[in-house]
Amino acid sequence: MEEKLKQRLSSIQPIKEEFLCRAQDRLNKLTKPLGSLGQMEEIAKRYVAIVENLSPKVDIKIIYTFAGDHGVVAEGVSAYPKEVTPQMVYNFLRRGAGINVLARHVGAEVVVVDIGVDHEFQPVEGLMIRKVARGTKNIARGPAMSREQALHALFVGLEMADYAREQNANLVGTGDMGIGNTTPSSAILATLTGLPVSQVTHRGTGIDDATLEQKIRTIEKAIACNQPDPKDPLDVLAKVGGLEIAGIAGLIIGCAAHRVPVVVDGFISTAGAMIAVSLNPEIKGYLFASHQSVEVGHRIMWEYVGQKPILNLSLRLGEGTGAALAMSIIEAAVKILNEMATFTAAGVSQAK
Repeated sequence: MEEKLKQRLSSIQPIKEEFLCRAQDRLNKLTKPLGSLGQMEEIAKRYVAIVENLSPKVDIKIIYTFAGDHGVVAEGVSAYPKEVTPQMVYNFLRRGAGINVLARHVGAEVVVVDIGVDHEFQPVEGLMIRKVARGTKNIARGPAMSREQALHALFVGLEMADYAREQNANLVGTGDMGIGNTTPSSAILATLTGLPVSQVTHRGTGIDDATLEQKIRTIEKAIACNQPDPKDPLDVLAKVGGLEIAGIAGLIIGCAAHRVPVVVDGFISTAGAMIAVSLNPEIKGYLFASHQSVEVGHRIMWEYVGQKPILNLSLRLGEGTGAALAMSIIEAAVKILNEMATFTAAGVSQAK
């Protein structure tokens, strides 16, 4: 399985400068001052370079919300009990959650992936049951999962990327659900960057000061106990990560291999992006950073990944909500490229 992952990773090529230049040339001919649409222009030309098409479409959008439980919740690191994870999955399936509302707004399909919820779901439309385990183990007392389980979860994400390709999706978003999952996300961030846990750990779902202190101590204990190797992203993922984080990383890897642009959601999704980029740095070119969340470590994550957030709306919900909102901006940027008149076509004089 590890060899197959290496093969998929090796198939990912750098985005081509030729397409960035050709898209920039098109943007420079549109009826506007040079560079006047700012980050929108950067988004448009990177989209062109990813899909290698100067007249691309953004009409089939899928958001994957990966769900998994976490044994570390037993350490008292979350404001909510673990029962909320399956309860929210049912809310997603009833289309009553924030991600459902925002996905409808931008015309995206929501696919919920049970990759590690401690609950048995019955098959239903909109749910992919790909359970690797009924949650991770308590990282404060040992590894979250085995290396084999981490690889299995990565391959669930790869499978979802293959499905998106089969559906001809031209924009994919990441999302998550898992009570306690900001704890492994902070552990991944601290391990890969070497920064102090206290500098990259925040309040998640809104914990109080005492719980935040407990969360920091728990992550420090997890890193000391498991000794994850920052030079081996799979080791980090297995020892202090989460099943949904692994699934997100696999989705990102698979989409990059298929040249499908990926909109990365919040703190948990960006932990998955960190793992993916650590495995192959070229992956960063295929990612769009949806937003800057209120989690203190999120800015550091984006610096590590190498992308600039599109939005800053003080979000901290997850689920894929930030990715959904950013999808509308990306679609608008592509429409500017495709639909805005050139100076020549409009008979407008250019600057001297």
